[in-house]
Amino acid sequence: HVWLAEHPDWYEYEDGKWQYSKFYRFIWNNIQEDALNQKERDSVIMEPASCLEKAAANLILIDGYIAGGEIAEILLYGIMKNYYTALTVVPKIYYKQNRNDYAKGADSVHIVIEGEDSFSLWLGEAKFYDSIENVRLKEIVESVKNTLSLQGMKKECAIITGLSDLDDFPEINDSLRRNIRTMLKQETSVDVIKPILHIPIMLLYECEITSREKHYTDAYKNRIETYQKNRANAYFKKQINLCKDVDLYSEINFHIILFPVPNKTEIVNSFLSRARN
Repeated sequence: HVWLAEHPDWYEYEDGKWQYSKFYRFIWNNIQEDALNQKERDSVIMEPASCLEKAAANLILIDGYIAGGEIAEILLYGIMKNYYTALTVVPKIYYKQNRNDYAKGADSVHIVIEGEDSFSLWLGEAKFYDSIENVRLKEIVESVKNTLSLQGMKKECAIITGLSDLDDFPEINDSLRRNIRTMLKQETSVDVIKPILHIPIMLLYECEITSREKHYTDAYKNRIETYQKNRANAYFKKQINLCKDVDLYSEINFHIILFPVPNKTEIVNSFLSRARN
């Protein structure tokens, strides 16, 4: 999945500069998906300022600082909502600030309604890197494999069914809610879950190609596509090699989202500054 090719509007330049403002706007417009639970999101739906204040407060409570990983995580939550019509059933930042074990494991947890009584389960990985060369790829492959372990999958399913968040979505009818709880209960074999399991892998990264450009051109698009396809192939080769012992691996759906930005430090510092103010 080469995100650039499908969504070129993300990569617009203006007056010779990459549009950081568009990126920041998307992050802040979707921060509530990750930093608030469904009840809190509903309570401030008509109060955007209050929503941002609550979400930012939860960010600050995460050990007193915001790491680049949280930015990638929020970006993934926003993409899951806006492009995959996914429901946030476990907002990880919200649970991180509450200091409990729910925040460990996958970086995002979503459900996509596929039909009146059917759904797919999405367990995401999100990282913000200064490079996506081979050393970095190995790190995220190991994280994905941990998610796919029997213990990892059982834990994520237990979190979903153990929290009340699942009951707060009007989009989920009673029949589907019962089906979700039945499918994800601890007694259900993960063999049943793997065919409906999706792993979105968000790699937000500092990109030399993007930093050198001043305009969105066909030449730039071709260079970035070539690079991203090369990195995607390298990533999946590593993942296939490391996950050879993962049962029913071929039944699982993987989506890699490669998102280049010109300068990681500038994005992290700007985000930190706004969150603290």
